[in-house]
Amino acid sequence: MNALSEQILSELRHLLSEMSDGGSIGPSVYDTARALQFHGNVTGRQDAYAWLIAQQQADGGWGSADFPLFRHAPTWAALLALQRADPLPGAADAVQAAIRFLERQPDAYAHAVPEDAPIGAELILPQLCDEAASLLGGVAFARHPALLPLRQARLAKLGAVATLPSGHPLLHSWEAWGTSPATACPDDDGSIGISPAATAAWRAHAVTQGRTPQVGRTDGYLQAASRATRTGIEGVVPNVWPINVFEPCWSLYTLHLAGLFAHPALAEAVQVIIAQLDARLGVRGLGPALHFAADADDTAVALCVLRLAGRDPAADALRQFETGELFVTFPGERNASVSTNIHALHALRILGKPAAGTSAYVQANRNAHGVWDNEKWHVSWLYPTAHAVAALAQGKPQWRDERALAGLLRTQRDDGGWGAGCPSTFEETAYALFALHVMDGSEEPAGRRRIAQAVGRALKWMLARHAAHELPQTPLWIGKELYCPTRVVRVAELAGLWLALRWGRRVSAEGAGAGP
Repeated sequence: MNALSEQILSELRHLLSEMSDGGSIGPSVYDTARALQFHGNVTGRQDAYAWLIAQQQADGGWGSADFPLFRHAPTWAALLALQRADPLPGAADAVQAAIRFLERQPDAYAHAVPEDAPIGAELILPQLCDEAASLLGGVAFARHPALLPLRQARLAKLGAVATLPSGHPLLHSWEAWGTSPATACPDDDGSIGISPAATAAWRAHAVTQGRTPQVGRTDGYLQAASRATRTGIEGVVPNVWPINVFEPCWSLYTLHLAGLFAHPALAEAVQVIIAQLDARLGVRGLGPALHFAADADDTAVALCVLRLAGRDPAADALRQFETGELFVTFPGERNASVSTNIHALHALRILGKPAAGTSAYVQANRNAHGVWDNEKWHVSWLYPTAHAVAALAQGKPQWRDERALAGLLRTQRDDGGWGAGCPSTFEETAYALFALHVMDGSEEPAGRRRIAQAVGRALKWMLARHAAHELPQTPLWIGKELYCPTRVVRVAELAGLWLALRWGRRVSAEGAGAGP
């Protein structure tokens, strides 16, 4: 066990030291399909098309059947890309299977827009729907009427602006509304809104309209984004890139949740990241990437980790996102995010600032089982629950919550793991352990025994599935479709396993009921 703990620390140290390359992120069906469609020429992209076909599920759609809300965009995008690649092996069959899938799919947007709808759904899905309708003729499929008023309102707002500033949130979905390259300009990384799909669309329009001086920069960006997927296939791109603020911020925050933030073995790598964040955080806050708009979520997590490192950041950068008693992630967003407010609460408490309204909002937004769900940035309820427990307990050593504890213990699978979909996942099991770690500190002996038993079962499950340097594959984070920020997730997996190992050693040494 000691050897495994050292191996985990070594891998964590390596991951942290790599976080200067823009970020590592899994491949996206949606963005790859859109980029292939906008590229136009099948020649030279056969491997990317083959990859796209290989991602199709047995039912004809793309994306996980566990989370049907996030299957529309990748399926339509793949269909639209593959219909022009008919000569390629498997393309025609994939298109026919996709059409059958779309005909069977119920319309999740028939009457209302779900709170956890994908990013840019109001712009992207109607656009894809229109393209598919012109392609498929009389085929009957979902048309998403509840999104249409939102799309019209967005387009009216965009029509009143000649050019959006670099990094504006709406540029992230430029492929769904932009036609004139004059409405946007590539940022210093060569991207349009840190989106491969948006960048590929802008590039295609720029070439068509003869605006070529900056096309080379977009080519360089798309190549770099493709490398970030680690697939080695030219043309396969991620859902968002770069993530050079989000990736290190969330990784350090996760280390804190596991009790690893101040571990001597990680100190040097942590301090390098802290110095970078400290230099980058200004009065406007931080966004997921250096050249993207600031938001409350990234700003709050950055404030947390900077304060944990002994810095004294001002809360002013976060307060600008405060509206009444809650925080908006981006100004003008359709609905508030539970996890953004959880992170804002944690930041305010760790900075010693009043946060009664935010605390009340977080407390009020749990479900009947005492845990947090209906989150707009992550599909699993275990993610906001772990973070909410940490935020509510911050500065309150005797804080305890029997409802949340019961909810976590009750939902542990027979195999020892946790998951919001059919299978247990390493990432979600780690989140459950982070929450139990906080709760264990203020529980009575009987409660600590219940927790120790759950952790023991989880440890067995994790040990049976752990492999050194294995990149996670399961997409659970919400973008235009579900995606996997590879290093962020791997840090969570390793931190969860390290915590469970340490817990097991302490329980063995101190007897049943002890905790870390």
